[in-house]
Amino acid sequence: MTAHVMHPSSTNPRPPHHVRSMFIASILLLAIQGCSATMTTSSDHMPSGEFDNTVSNWPLKFLRHDFSSKCFNTRDCTINYNNFPHHWDEPTSSWQSYGYDHAEFFQTAELSIANFPPPAKLDWVSKDGSSHHATVDMAEIFKDRLIRHNVPREEIPEGVSVVNPTIALEVDDRTVNVYMIAHIPTKHLQKPGNKYSDFREDMIKVYSKTY
Repeated sequence: MTAHVMHPSSTNPRPPHHVRSMFIASILLLAIQGCSATMTTSSDHMPSGEFDNTVSNWPLKFLRHDFSSKCFNTRDCTINYNNFPHHWDEPTSSWQSYGYDHAEFFQTAELSIANFPPPAKLDWVSKDGSSHHATVDMAEIFKDRLIRHNVPREEIPEGVSVVNPTIALEVDDRTVNVYMIAHIPTKHLQKPGNKYSDFREDMIKVYSKTY
């Protein structure tokens, strides 16, 4: 905002220099205050805990997320999210057949995506040869921005920030599932004797639809 300062006419006596300086300074101050009243910063619309996502800002929310996807029991499958295509052009088996924990398939992720890109676009062929198309709107599914987890507030250490959760999108034959996987620190070891087990990382189903 530009402050327009009106100067006295040259035909009128000029006030003393210090009076003119105070007058101009007052107008500039009012102009600046006026601008400040109409401007907002990016933090004005950010929920509490943006930079300090700890138990002091309960419930835990997220402004950015990681993203991972996988197709199972399909003949061909493409998932496009955040303008990044994930494509499986060969038949895939069930996740159980690989002998791994379900969550392990989603360890590789696209990192730190701002909430939220446009809906994910899915095109796939299920085991029976049927073709499917779907869109999955993460902004709608996670409109409350809550981090899904199973850790009580009193079990989370004070002052420890929770990192971006992972949104995992899965196509399994004719069903589309969305999970959240969040790394939540805990005060107590989850596996007694294992000093590296001071956290939980549960895979929580948030959305499911069969086509």
